Amino acid sequence: MSLESEIDLPGGAVLPGALPEALRAELVAFRRDLHMHPELGNQEFRTTAAIKERLQRAGLRPRVLSGGTGLVCDIGTDDEAGTDSAMLALRADIDALPIPDMKTGCAYRSTVPDRAHACGHDVHTTVVLGTGLVLAELHRQGLLPRPVRLIFQPAEEVLPGGAADAIADGALEGVGRILAVHCDPRVDAGRIGLRQGPITSACDRLEIALDGPGGHTARPHLTTDLVTAAARVVTDVPALVGRRVDSRSGLAVTWGRVESGHAPNVIPQHAELSGTVRCLDLETWRQAPDLVVAAIDEVANLHRAKSEINYVRGVPPVVNEAGATELLRDAMIARRGVESVEGTEQSLGGEDFSWYLERVPGAMARLGVRTPGERTVRDLHQGDFDVDEHAITVGVELFTAAAFLDALR
Repeated sequence: MSLESEIDLPGGAVLPGALPEALRAELVAFRRDLHMHPELGNQEFRTTAAIKERLQRAGLRPRVLSGGTGLVCDIGTDDEAGTDSAMLALRADIDALPIPDMKTGCAYRSTVPDRAHACGHDVHTTVVLGTGLVLAELHRQGLLPRPVRLIFQPAEEVLPGGAADAIADGALEGVGRILAVHCDPRVDAGRIGLRQGPITSACDRLEIALDGPGGHTARPHLTTDLVTAAARVVTDVPALVGRRVDSRSGLAVTWGRVESGHAPNVIPQHAELSGTVRCLDLETWRQAPDLVVAAIDEVANLHRAKSEINYVRGVPPVVNEAGATELLRDAMIARRGVESVEGTEQSLGGEDFSWYLERVPGAMARLGVRTPGERTVRDLHQGDFDVDEHAITVGVELFTAAAFLDALR
């Protein structure tokens, strides 16, 4: 079997190397419809219904998860509900972000105020749906060598992530390996980025309330100066935790919100801070809550502020397993040649795909969505984020090839 050309299958069959034009156009339209109707985590009822309806039209029997959003669907089993052999699973996340869509002049701009698919989940969903439609047709022709499970997971953006709920609902039962893609606006459409080992970071959420007797700004010595205390927490806590772990762990505390006070001459009685804790290393992630909470208490006590800390556990790093990473690499090379795969770095972003990898081996690829030659990078979680929709075709062909290569190993 040559990985530089078409994939030769048992019986002399050849896996189609490109999507039919009609399906390609349908998938672009499906993605644009999702983009116009974004839904937040655990509220993806319309999205779930749209995916379910299209899979049913293909003769499949998807199962909606018990929470009412998200679904799983098996292809290639006798009853579409189970199999004796370990399946390959393909995962998509279906939720959007609570930010406004800032794209101007875009025909498929979000129609929902302060909601946008600004992380590419509409693309992930469409890629897995399109793969399912291709595999269902090949199964109908008797060409699918092993069953495949599609997982459309809700609430990836809601810590600790909807993956845990999907797993509890049986999404990994009978699964031997799992794959995913995530849009990357730094990589050209037609290419993927791969990395064996950790590819994302751990991410937790931090919420702090500081309290103390306030007073007049003319007499701060008679008060707990909460504005100063909050400012010291903002600056000193990241520095303290950064000196209490190996710097190679990348432990970082970053603030997103600080609120306190209402008048320029009144020292307030209450302050609030919230942010994230991120790190590259799994062992440091396990130590992070104790380290961060201790540092906050030290700084708050120094300024006579009472602290109440809500440390919300998030997700561990996504650690790509070697065999699954090679499967994605070989599948992409089979489709588009060796030049279509590039190395990628570990990011400080969090991804709840990591929860699946705590149970079964798997890997995530970075799917290029930047138009080749474009210099402007529309970053993730920004209101003007958009993609080169050629990435949908690339993702479907990648996953389809991976499904066949996995069965031949």
